[in-house]
Amino acid sequence: MKIHHLNCGSVRQIEAPGLPTAHAVNHCLLAETEHDGLVLVETGLGLDDVRDPTATLGGDWVTMAQPLLTEDETAVRQVARLGFAPEDVRHVVVTHLDVDHCGGLPDFPDARVHVLAAELDAALAEAPSFRYRPAHWAHGPKWETYEPPAGDDWFGFASVALTGVSADIRLIPLGGHTAGHAGVAVHDGTRWLLHCGDAYYYHRELVADPEPHPVLDVVQTGSEVHHDLRLGTQARLRELARRHSDEVTIFSAHDPWELARLERG
Repeated sequence: MKIHHLNCGSVRQIEAPGLPTAHAVNHCLLAETEHDGLVLVETGLGLDDVRDPTATLGGDWVTMAQPLLTEDETAVRQVARLGFAPEDVRHVVVTHLDVDHCGGLPDFPDARVHVLAAELDAALAEAPSFRYRPAHWAHGPKWETYEPPAGDDWFGFASVALTGVSADIRLIPLGGHTAGHAGVAVHDGTRWLLHCGDAYYYHRELVADPEPHPVLDVVQTGSEVHHDLRLGTQARLRELARRHSDEVTIFSAHDPWELARLERG
């Protein structure tokens, strides 16, 4: 399976010790599968967001995030540059439905959209709000929803196989950030990639002596729905990184330095 790492929406610039200043990103994956067409993990910001950000993203979010808003960064334009059509994206998997994770859903209206049921329920109940914007699903997505399973069949985590997808791609419940937040695990034929969404924001949060980012940590603590559960999720991810780094590559949604490392291979 060929995997592309995409930035589908640069936002405000951030700094970190010993690293180049960079815009925070919206890290998406595009998987070219053998039998399931293209599978897009996260969508970042979409064309409607770029063209009318106040209407779709909300003015408060735009002021906070400071998005660059360029069509070239939308998933649909990047899919086209890789030689594909929007309808080739047959499945979209989202970690959650915050504005910067599902803004591109209207650009792929024929795709099946996979998400934990609790997340969709929360989004529909709370929208319009700072984090959930109904413009992103006004087109009527083909939702596939899932309940968190019992057990720990994936490196000590529960996992959910995707309906109608033969490739080994799974939702991994990672609670704390939103009501139904999940990671997305993709096996590329050699090793696992775990897109952790907003379970953490900065790569130094997963080291033995965690170091939150001073700007990103304000965002993640301000947007959490369950503080202790979020910290517990991070502790489990830290242990996963410590014990299984030879089998699993872990990354989050907004860390630009993680994306740069993975783009370099």
